[in-house]
Amino acid sequence: MNKYLTEFIGTFFLVFTIGCNVLGGNSVAPLAIGAVLMVMVYAGGHISGAHYNPAVTLAVTLRGKCTPSDAVPYVIGQLLGAACATVAVRLLFSHKAEVFATMDLSGKIAPVFLAELLCTFALAWVVLNVATSKDTAGNSNYGLAIGFTVAACAFSVGSISGGAFNPAVALGAAMLGILKFADIWVHIAANLAGGALAAVAFKALSTADKE
Repeated sequence: MNKYLTEFIGTFFLVFTIGCNVLGGNSVAPLAIGAVLMVMVYAGGHISGAHYNPAVTLAVTLRGKCTPSDAVPYVIGQLLGAACATVAVRLLFSHKAEVFATMDLSGKIAPVFLAELLCTFALAWVVLNVATSKDTAGNSNYGLAIGFTVAACAFSVGSISGGAFNPAVALGAAMLGILKFADIWVHIAANLAGGALAAVAFKALSTADKE
């Protein structure tokens, strides 16, 4: 249970930070988002592995470092954390209803899908290599690597896709009205595909880590 609660807490603060920064209009939101992910990875990594992302959980499961019996409650904890975070953000920004602007994906499905696929691949690839590889075991910079990957990707493609790279974040964005519920399939499909491809690439290239 400790692992699942850790996933809930980490995902809560990730989505909470994203919501507050995006709705608050922070021009350097990717730095805050990358920073909170970094500290939450350091805080919870020793308990749950600090996935905070169903796509990362999928990648780690396919890589063989998370069992299917753990993966399901991990994802449930992540989604619940995201949902609870949106409630907190809405309470904080209830006086600014105009900031809840829905992103229109009309005519942009292909670039949004590609942006989310590539960046989720990058995130999951980094997680697998810095946090699950035998060659990097015991390193102390894994949180920095993961947090800065998200920050770099958010700066790069945030204006195209919204910069979710995470199905739980996509759910939170839809609950906040930033994305349409009818459109979040684009993010979810791209994120899960990116996580799965990262696991395939890791297993193909990291031959020393084969079980």
